[in-house]
Amino acid sequence: MEIANRVILLLLLSASIGVAQNSSRGGAQEVHVGVILDLGSLVGKIAITSISLALEDFYAAHQNYSTKLVLHIRDSMSDDVGAAAQALDLLENYKVETIIGPEKSSQAIFISDLGTKSHVPIISFTATSPTLSPSSLPYFVRATLNDSAQVSCIASTINAYGWRKAVPIYEDTEYGRGIIPYLVDVLQEHNVHVPYRSVIPPSATSDQITKELYKLMTMQTRVYIVHMSSVLASTLFIKAKEVGMMEKGYVWIITDGVTNLIDSLHPSVVESMNGALGIHFYVPKSTELNNFNTRWNMRYQIDNPTDPPSKLSIFGLWSYDTIWAVAQAAEKVGLSNATFRKPISKQKSTDLGALGTSSNGPEFLKEILQSKFIGLSGRFDLSDRQLTVSTFQIINIIGKGWREIGFWTAQNGLSRRLNKSKSATIYSSLLPDLNPVIWPGESIDIPRGFEVPASGKKLRVGVRSSGYQQFIKVEKDEITGATKATGLSVDVFEEAVKILPYAVPYEYVLFGSPEDTSSGSYDDFVYQVNLKVYDIVIGDITIRYNRTFYADFTVPYTESGIAMVVPVRDSVNKNTWIFLKPLTPGMWLGSIVFFIYTGVVVLSLEFLGNNKNVRGPIPRQLGIMIFFPLFEEKEIMERFLSRIVMIVWLCFLLVVTSSYTANLTSMLTVQQLQPTVNDIQELLKSGEIVGYHRGSYVKGLLEELGFGRSKIKPYDTPDDFHNALSRGSGNGGIAALVHEVPYIKLFLAKHCEAYTMVGPIYKAAGFGYALAKGNPLLGDISKAMLNVTGGDTIIQIEKKWMGYQNDCQNVGPITGSSSLTFANFRGLFILTGAASTSSILIALIIYAYKKQHRSTKVMQNDNKQVGNNRTDGENNEPQDGNQGAVTEESVQFGAGSEQVCDSNPHISPATCNDSADIHRGEPRTVL
Repeated sequence: MEIANRVILLLLLSASIGVAQNSSRGGAQEVHVGVILDLGSLVGKIAITSISLALEDFYAAHQNYSTKLVLHIRDSMSDDVGAAAQALDLLENYKVETIIGPEKSSQAIFISDLGTKSHVPIISFTATSPTLSPSSLPYFVRATLNDSAQVSCIASTINAYGWRKAVPIYEDTEYGRGIIPYLVDVLQEHNVHVPYRSVIPPSATSDQITKELYKLMTMQTRVYIVHMSSVLASTLFIKAKEVGMMEKGYVWIITDGVTNLIDSLHPSVVESMNGALGIHFYVPKSTELNNFNTRWNMRYQIDNPTDPPSKLSIFGLWSYDTIWAVAQAAEKVGLSNATFRKPISKQKSTDLGALGTSSNGPEFLKEILQSKFIGLSGRFDLSDRQLTVSTFQIINIIGKGWREIGFWTAQNGLSRRLNKSKSATIYSSLLPDLNPVIWPGESIDIPRGFEVPASGKKLRVGVRSSGYQQFIKVEKDEITGATKATGLSVDVFEEAVKILPYAVPYEYVLFGSPEDTSSGSYDDFVYQVNLKVYDIVIGDITIRYNRTFYADFTVPYTESGIAMVVPVRDSVNKNTWIFLKPLTPGMWLGSIVFFIYTGVVVLSLEFLGNNKNVRGPIPRQLGIMIFFPLFEEKEIMERFLSRIVMIVWLCFLLVVTSSYTANLTSMLTVQQLQPTVNDIQELLKSGEIVGYHRGSYVKGLLEELGFGRSKIKPYDTPDDFHNALSRGSGNGGIAALVHEVPYIKLFLAKHCEAYTMVGPIYKAAGFGYALAKGNPLLGDISKAMLNVTGGDTIIQIEKKWMGYQNDCQNVGPITGSSSLTFANFRGLFILTGAASTSSILIALIIYAYKKQHRSTKVMQNDNKQVGNNRTDGENNEPQDGNQGAVTEESVQFGAGSEQVCDSNPHISPATCNDSADIHRGEPRTVL
């Protein structure tokens, strides 16, 4: 009955298309085109209606064209051999210039080989398998998208929601298998693991599908990627709903092969897909598309009167645009002299070698590839032998329809709106830049994508006891035999697992015995993940370069580095001369030099100012020079410059004495501890013995540094370290303990007063967890550990297991001498030196100026006196009977003024007294 309906449908379509063709210009050159589709499939029915409308629209818009397409439609009956037979018939008997179709990728491979042999282009708008490569099939043109174009969109969506595992469910056909290698590769690039692949034969029964779904339910992964035909997908989702896999916690992502037909599927099928995400090819809206959609719906009902109403899909638009591209190419080529050259062959006509070759095939193919226009489906460009990747729409199936939640483009990735810049796009596992989704089970919470089934396999976590039980302590339950682990390393791991976006069931598995902390080296312990004994090993495991060859490490959760623990001693000897300790010898010397310099400057300033208080014998002047810097005596100092120098000096003296007093008090009251060894090279030179923790890689490090085996001693517990350090290297102990920083802090928390840490002397990466190489949990656990160690959680864990060991003052570097140095007061020395030096320079300039002024005035008075004497001699007239008298104006201030007064009775006593007073400086102010 179905075959009869298909035959009737084919006759009706041929008649309608023939009428459409005859309605065009009758004198046009006919170009024969073959069409091979599965006329019983939904895609085939949609495409045939679109093709018939495309012919009408094209030649209605191009009535002056000299060519017209004559379509020869064939039904493949959904059979690969049948499709090939129809292609041979079209090439042999109808000499078609091109074949549109077939519908399936498996059919397209063989028919494309026929096209290569006959130089006839094969154009398919439905064959999406990546195995159809244009490089190996030169006459194959894909008027649709390659399936691999959507894998980046799928991976970005999975990554945006933070899922780390996904299971592809695909049909066992060329179409289903073709996408898988590309999908897996892109998922791995996004750190998404594929633990299982579910392959369903296209002929699978409902029971077989149900059995496979039950198998998936026993696994932990809850994220599924469905890639199959719409018929098989319909059965899959109906059964998934029946078995309870469309409930809360499940994630379904459907590829565009099904999503592009979502509007044409039966409502019951769409309802069974509720909550699923779909990748949908985005078609820009336009007035032409709206008008065509109305016409298409009417024509589809005419072409398929017995079928339920359907909606136009992207396959119908691509078939429409394909007809326009072929018709335009035919007009450009002309094909008026198209011929098929048959090879000379004695074989039967069914022999493929007897196929003729089209003379215009290469040129026709070239014109088809140059087709570029804006069609109903958007930009239609076949220059790359297939449509280029444009935009995908991500939809959420709800009820009997769907709604848009976002877009994906190769340039901007995921975004809520289409024309959003890349800089504004958000990629976050917690807040994806998409509209809210209603997930299966009508849940609005983002599924974790990972559940714990009853029979699920747990993560095997390797643990071993440590010499420092604060990090990890392992015990065996005597009743159940289960392994229990506690400690800082365990708490950090458990807190990190809680933060993971999916559930990770785990169990602790003991390495060695719980009592023996030295059973096997840490290298052997880490190597177990490479042997698949454990999935992950935790504890106080140092991240080392040699271990990265067989394991991957998480980020460290402790401080890094290797340092020394050495005894401390009081660095200050509280003896008779401790009062000299607050200042260094350089500081003492500088202070004394500036003390003397300041006294000399002040004495010189007063001396230049003719201060009688500073004159006298040299011993007296030395006493005054010492007296000035100690006491500011205003009655003794007369010059303003002297007082400025003293003010600056007293400020300097105040600061230095205050600092001296504070430092001396600290030395007398606070214990000044210093390490007995400051550098590991000191231990090498002196031949001291050092210790290390037994089983640690530090032993090899010490040997590399040059320590002989006789100079290295292993110890097991912190008490052993304390006893060995307290005895010292000369008494059978050790001079220093070389250990990792986290262990040293634990040790100093208990023995803080007697020891200190020196270093780190060697770099190390800290403690981390080791996983097998390629384990997909690595990235997620590392991110979760960063969350733990970057907040208050790690502080509370450290307080719980280590107490307040960071309060120990001996942890970290210890400063050297606390004496005050010359450099500490460099600014004060510069200030007081500048004040003293500038003052003495100003005083010298003033003194030189006054001295020169006095000399000039004396010379002028002497010249005047000589002139007066000559006049008196020539006139021979004594003045008032007093020859050679000196006037009051001729008296000069200076050292000889008193002699002038004594030898010249003509000068009045008052004038001499005034001159003497001025000379002594009593009535004047001196700068």
